[in-house]
Amino acid sequence: MKYPLIVYDSLTGNVGRFASRLEFKKVKVSPELKVNQPFLLVTYTTGFGEVLRSTQEFLKRNYSNLLGVASSGNKNWGQLFGRSADIISFQYNVPIFCEFELSGTCNDIERFTQEVNRIVQFNSKVD
Repeated sequence: MKYPLIVYDSLTGNVGRFASRLEFKKVKVSPELKVNQPFLLVTYTTGFGEVLRSTQEFLKRNYSNLLGVASSGNKNWGQLFGRSADIISFQYNVPIFCEFELSGTCNDIERFTQEVNRIVQFNSKVD
C-alpha cells in the first residue's frame, strides 16, 4: 500500500499548521472535494465536543475511503477534548490515530507519522 492522502479541515489554522508539518501528500477539505483513494482525516473539535459541519458534509461524500481520524482540541474542555475524533471513529468504525492540543507538538507529529507508517506496513503485508 502506498501512503494515504491526508485530508484536513482547519478554521483557525491549528490543524493547518499540524498538517503542514506532516511529510505526506495533503489536501484541505472544500465543498467540492471528492477523494477516490485511501485517506486519513485530520480535523478539530468545535462547540461543545461537536464535529465541524464541513467535516460532516465531506465525510458523507467520501467516507468509503476513510482509514482513520485525528483531531485537534483544547484540553481546557476536559472530557470533550478531541471529541470529534471519538464521534467520527464510532460513526465510521475507523481508528483514532491521534488527538492533539491546538496545532500539536513535535511528539504528536512523530506519533501520527508512526501510526501512518504502521498502517502502511500492515496493509503491505496483507496485499
